[in-house]
Amino acid sequence: MSAPAYVSVHGGHSGQFCNHATDSLEEIIQTYIQKNFRWVGITEHAPASSAELRYRDEKEAGLTPDSLFQRFGRYVKECRRLQQKYREEITLFTAIEIETYSGYEQFVPHLVDTFSPDYLVGSVHFVNDMNFDHSAEMYQRAAEAAGGIDLLYQSYFDIQYEMISLLRPAVVGHFDLIRIFDTDYRRRLEKPSIWSRVRRNLELVKKHDLILDFNLRALAKGAEEPYITRSILELVKEYGIRIAPGDDSHGVSSVGNFMQQGIAILQDAGFTTDWPKPAGPY
Repeated sequence: MSAPAYVSVHGGHSGQFCNHATDSLEEIIQTYIQKNFRWVGITEHAPASSAELRYRDEKEAGLTPDSLFQRFGRYVKECRRLQQKYREEITLFTAIEIETYSGYEQFVPHLVDTFSPDYLVGSVHFVNDMNFDHSAEMYQRAAEAAGGIDLLYQSYFDIQYEMISLLRPAVVGHFDLIRIFDTDYRRRLEKPSIWSRVRRNLELVKKHDLILDFNLRALAKGAEEPYITRSILELVKEYGIRIAPGDDSHGVSSVGNFMQQGIAILQDAGFTTDWPKPAGPY
């Protein structure tokens, strides 16, 4: 029996087009090829729709919504060029990792119309227009604004549900990212007000036959397990939801990190390694 193929449904952030990544996009793609990846979704972050909703590193760099939009256009153009250049060596997708802050319901369709991506990764990094995953301090501020960590979780999964309902992204990114700075996440997820939302959201993912990103970047940041945590992963298997690994690489040094470990977890949980390829109506 041949070894499972290396793929990434969510990867390829580069320093060329993302302030918290490193290296050029071509260098990253060359590394995927060197590591024998069969296919990779290059899923650069969507540009901020307003000055207030920029990432901290974008603000510090003095980037504006217009300059971010223009840079994203260069990303799409470069990724399309590299798709063709390396088409005999690897299958690449030019995708967008979207955001869910105020106005995304109109802004994301505008991005789709403008750039015609191969697919969308539906991620949630903002609750109440506050970015929560950049640092523990920002996470705490977001929790305080939400009325506590339990309510932060509830709001996160409510936003995620709305996003899936409206946009039906081919891939749902790091499903339980909201636990990033919560050391008590296993117990918290068991609370009925939170677990019922997890179930509800997974049922919607199943209804629309979307793919979940088994995101390995959590391991690179010192977490004990990837996103998705084991308790949710068991429910994913029960529902028969499709899943594929995502290295969420942010530079050459993180391409393919923890891939063997991630695949082993999925195999142990009973998932097939005949990885589903994402496809969008775009």
